[in-house]
Amino acid sequence: MTKATLSKYALNNYRMASYLLLAIGLINLRYQTGKAGVLDNSLMVIIPGTAMLLVSFVKGVHSFLARREVMVSLLVIGVVLVAWAITN
Repeated sequence: MTKATLSKYALNNYRMASYLLLAIGLINLRYQTGKAGVLDNSLMVIIPGTAMLLVSFVKGVHSFLARREVMVSLLVIGVVLVAWAITN
């Protein structure tokens, strides 16, 4: 099996998507203050965003993140989280 390399552009995309999840989660937390379960809803977006951001700085994981199936899976998860956060 060949070792895939992660380009700086793909790595930047991972980080920008992580920042997007963090921002949407924090905006949800601020503007839905007073609603029941707002902390749980916001943390469901903030935690994956934070985890992905931290993982993107670990060099040993870059070869895993470079795999096509991982990219597609994380894209789908990210889109679902953003859509859920916006509609929630």
